[in-house]
Amino acid sequence: MNRRDLLALAAAGIAPMSLSRVASAQTAEGIEFGAPFPMSGPFAVNGKYGELGVRMAIQRYGTVIGRRLAYSVFDTEAKPATAVRKVQEAAQQKNTKFFVGGILSPEALAMGKEVHRLGGVFFCYSGADEITGKECNPATFRWPVPAYGAVAQTVRPLIDAQPKAKRWYTITAQYVFGEGMLAATKDVLKEKGVELVGNSYHSLAEKEFSGYLTNAMAAKPDVLVLLNFGTQSTDALRQAISFGLHKKMTILVPWTSGLEQFQSLGAESTEGIYFGAQYWHSVDSPTNRELITQVTRELKVTPNYTLAAAFICTKCVIDAIAKAGSTEPKAVISALEGMKFEGLTGQEQIRKEDHQVIKDYYLVRGKAKKQMKDADDYVDVVSSGQSFLSVEQAGCKLS
Repeated sequence: MNRRDLLALAAAGIAPMSLSRVASAQTAEGIEFGAPFPMSGPFAVNGKYGELGVRMAIQRYGTVIGRRLAYSVFDTEAKPATAVRKVQEAAQQKNTKFFVGGILSPEALAMGKEVHRLGGVFFCYSGADEITGKECNPATFRWPVPAYGAVAQTVRPLIDAQPKAKRWYTITAQYVFGEGMLAATKDVLKEKGVELVGNSYHSLAEKEFSGYLTNAMAAKPDVLVLLNFGTQSTDALRQAISFGLHKKMTILVPWTSGLEQFQSLGAESTEGIYFGAQYWHSVDSPTNRELITQVTRELKVTPNYTLAAAFICTKCVIDAIAKAGSTEPKAVISALEGMKFEGLTGQEQIRKEDHQVIKDYYLVRGKAKKQMKDADDYVDVVSSGQSFLSVEQAGCKLS
């Protein structure tokens, strides 16, 4: 975690290494949620904010169908094998049936399959198209727009806004999420008659991006696209700016963690950069206003994407338990399927056929520091909309 993240959590009275203790008070009749997040390693910041989101939802409700709500967090270490083992332990030791988490696509895919095998419910917020596509299963639900939709709602409007930008270059994280983003980018560029002049792959452990950026500069693109996530997209963007690339080309980061990432970068590094966002705190919806009120009151911070996504995923499961009047996973799944609700981005719906939430995605552009109305006013929303593959196109078969 960087210094600002630590200070923000400290201001909220939260010790990063003791967050899981909140879940210790529970009754035998309680309903236990599992919160699998990467609490250590390069994605630890995302994990810690994810846990806060689960906590906010649990605290808001307290009980459902007359039973006390509780949760336990466990560290997936961003490793699929570890994540699966922790899910198994939670199911065996605490009879946990409901899981919210799965920030990274490889661990989300692995956990979804295991929760399905164990007969539970898993609500995740990872980006790989496969989650609600060809590797979908009846136990797994997803709130965020998948990779295809994120690309469609950022690359398409940017091409329309900059019709003379005909040469694009991508830097891609080489794992299932990055591959999905790259495939979608290629499709949109081809559709729009724009040339992809090159791509550089990097590993999930990469921290040094100078070589990839040098390759990008040599290709002389009009637009550079960073197809990675979390600290990797932050590091890549920061290094691109230090190379002066933002003065030579447009830079787009189609998938971000939103506010927490902008805080880490600072306004000097986000100004003029285009970003994709699943959530932005300025969205005027009743549920979002309520979340902002709760988070600012209890944590003294503005909710960011990872907190907000974990909150709404947990809320959906709790609402489904209330609707079903039961904690039987099959009944809860049935209640979730097709559910329409007032979400963080406005009216949202869970598509019955593949368990994908249908919601807006945002293209935003970084503001100059002098234009910021407050400490968290980093971007202007350029456009928003919905782009989803059909169930048949995605390849999902919930059998």
